[in-house]
Amino acid sequence: MAWKSRTRSLQVFDTELSADTVEWCPVPTKHRILVCGTYQLQRGPDGVGESNTNPSRTGRLYLFEFRQEGLMIPPLTELQRVDTAAILDLKWCHIPVSEKALLGMAAATGELQLYTLSHSQEGRHSLQPLTSLEVGTDRLALSLDWSTGRLDSSDVRMVCSDSAGCVSVVSFADGSLTVLSQWKAHNFEAWISAFSYWDTQLVYSGGDDCKLKGWDLRLGPSHPTFSSKRHSMGVCSIHSNPHQEHILATGSYDEQVLLWDGRNMQRPLSESPLGGGVWRLKWHPTHQHLLLAACMHNDFHILHCQQNLEGSGGPCPIVASYILHNSLAYGADWSHLSLEEPPPRSPPTAEPKESLAETRGHLRIQYESPTGSFDTSMEDDAGRYIPERVTAPSTSSAAGAALGVSGDDPSLSCLLASCSFYDHMLHVWRWDWSPDCNHRETQQS
Repeated sequence: MAWKSRTRSLQVFDTELSADTVEWCPVPTKHRILVCGTYQLQRGPDGVGESNTNPSRTGRLYLFEFRQEGLMIPPLTELQRVDTAAILDLKWCHIPVSEKALLGMAAATGELQLYTLSHSQEGRHSLQPLTSLEVGTDRLALSLDWSTGRLDSSDVRMVCSDSAGCVSVVSFADGSLTVLSQWKAHNFEAWISAFSYWDTQLVYSGGDDCKLKGWDLRLGPSHPTFSSKRHSMGVCSIHSNPHQEHILATGSYDEQVLLWDGRNMQRPLSESPLGGGVWRLKWHPTHQHLLLAACMHNDFHILHCQQNLEGSGGPCPIVASYILHNSLAYGADWSHLSLEEPPPRSPPTAEPKESLAETRGHLRIQYESPTGSFDTSMEDDAGRYIPERVTAPSTSSAAGAALGVSGDDPSLSCLLASCSFYDHMLHVWRWDWSPDCNHRETQQS
C-alpha cells in the first residue's frame, strides 16, 4: 500500500540566541508544555571568541504552552524566559516527583541544575529553580539523562557527561542532588551519556574519541563492559528504546545511525547513513519503531526501524523529513499530545506575510517544497497551508508494509518541535502519515 507522508510547520519562533535543545514535557497533564534552551558564545572585542582564555557563554531557557485555538492564533504561547548560563542539554524527568514535573539542565558552568514546573492559582505555569550541583570545575556539562524512561519511580537518578571526558551518576532525593560516582570515561569530550531504561544499573557513554562505551554500575567504573569504535567519528547521541528491551540507537559525527542489541555490542543490527552529523536521537513515546534524528547539516528525519530490528539489515527507511531549518539541526523531540483533528486544507491563494516585528517573535514563512520526496510546507499568515500535496516518498510504501497496515488502519499524526543553531529558530510542526486513498483506488481500478 502507498502511504502519504506530510510535514507541516505550525509555528516558527525566533529564540534570539542560538538554539540547541527542545523538550516536550512527558508528565501526564503537562503534555502541552515545551522548553527550549539556547547557547551563545560571547566573543571578545577582537572577535576571536573560542580562543579567549575564559570565553563567556550565556543562555536562555524558554517555557511555552501549546494550544490550538483557531487558525489565526499561533498555537505556541511563551510563558517565561529565564537568562542562564549557556545550556547544552535539557531533559524532563519522565515521572512527577513529589507531584511536580522536574526539568534537568546541563550548563556551561559545569553544573546540573533542576527546575520544578509550578502552577499558579491563575492557571499559569512557570519554572522555579530547585537545586544545582557542580559536576566539576573548568568544564562544561554536555548531556544528561534520567533513569525513569520506563516510568519507574523507585530510584530517581541522573547521568551527566562533560567536556573533561567524565561521566557522573547523581541521585535525587529530598530535593537535593548527590554524586554517587564519577569517572574518566573518554579521552576527549564525553558528548553524550544515557541510561539503559530496562536496567538502570547500565550506563552508556559516547565521546569525541570515537568510542561508544558501556558501564555496569554494580561492577564499578574501573573498566567498561564494552568499548566500540564502530563509529568512525565522535559519538554524540545515544537513546535507549523504552518499548523494546536491549535496543539502543546511537548517532555520530560520521553521519550514521546505528541500532544495537545490547546483548551483542560487537556488531550493530543496522547502519543508516543520514548525510549529516547525528546530534540527537529520540524514540517515539508510544510507537516503538519510530526514531527521530536531528542531523546537524542535513535537517531532521523520521526513521522506521521495524524491519531492521527484526533482522533484515540494511539502512532504516526514512518516512518523513523536515527541511525548513536554515542552520545546524540540533534539538528535536516528540510531543505526547494526540493530534486528533485533521490538518487544515490549503487555501487557493496565499495572503501577504506579516513581519517579525508585527508578530512579536513569531515567524510565518511560506515555502514551496524544494523536493518531491516529501510534502513539506509552512503556513501563510492566515494559518493556512501550501502546497496541498506532492508525490509521496518511494520509501513510504515499504515502511507502510513494515507496519503491517491495511486500508482500514488509522492514520498517524504527531506533534514535534525542533530547533536550529545559528539562525536561532524554534519550529513546531506536525507529521501526518496516512493511507493514500487515491493511490489505492487507482491500483484497484
